[in-house]
Amino acid sequence: MRSHLNTLLFWGTFSSVTFQNAVLDCGTMKTDEFPSPRLHSETNAVMKGQNVSLFCSHENKSLQITYSLFWRDKYLRTQNGTEEPVIFYLDISEAADSGPYKCKAEVLQCAKYSREFSFTIVDPVTAPVLSVSVTQTETERHITLHCLSVNGSLPISYTFFEKDVTISPAISKDRREPAEFNVTRKNSGEEEEYRCEARNSLPNHTKDSQPVTVTPTGKAMRDNVPKDRGEGGIYANISNNQADEASVPDVESRQCVSTARDGAGDSQEIHYATPMFREVAPTEQEACSDYKTGYVYSELAF
Repeated sequence: MRSHLNTLLFWGTFSSVTFQNAVLDCGTMKTDEFPSPRLHSETNAVMKGQNVSLFCSHENKSLQITYSLFWRDKYLRTQNGTEEPVIFYLDISEAADSGPYKCKAEVLQCAKYSREFSFTIVDPVTAPVLSVSVTQTETERHITLHCLSVNGSLPISYTFFEKDVTISPAISKDRREPAEFNVTRKNSGEEEEYRCEARNSLPNHTKDSQPVTVTPTGKAMRDNVPKDRGEGGIYANISNNQADEASVPDVESRQCVSTARDGAGDSQEIHYATPMFREVAPTEQEACSDYKTGYVYSELAF
């Protein structure tokens, strides 16, 4: 009796091993029983010097699978896994490290390769420069906002804010040119603060401009602007056209601030004085042979 049971146990074990080997034979196995593995990452946009993770997984969760990672045709390393994907950690230090990569899933004599995967190396955006132009009437203030990041891989998306409130949709630019957004506000006598945000395909990597405050008189002031910086680069003129200046004909009152960007990436403002005019009576010395009646002489004071 015992001998008969031992014989049955032997043949059962032998049959089970034989059946498993038959199932795992790539020549007889169906494709859906052992398909190719999947190689992916949480993002394909990376920058140089970034540490990244590659995940290699398989649909069959019941097998003990050996995963091997390859860069181009070069073998890198091997890990074992079952239900959870295996993770390969990489350092992207130069353009060649972007790939292509592929992983191999292997069980006994059966091996399948994933599709190739490559990263896209992207340069991060730099802090954008916000330029503001203002045109005022008696009742309204018309504001044009320009935002530009001079570095960073394209396309770049720009979003405008009034303080911490979003006031524009994301404006995408495929060329190195500023995004523009127009705002109209009633003359409330209060200051308004604006800023803009730049981002490209790098996840969780955005840059904000320095805020610009528009005063009730229409002059724009940039907060925390470094001093003693050279001029050059990008300029923005902020103008203030008052409708009630009609008392002085042919004279336009203008307030301007020029913002400049230097080689170090910092910004500065150049403030221009607003001309103040007052009427004075013409004198004999001012008269000349071609003097025309109706001219009004004014002194220009700063």
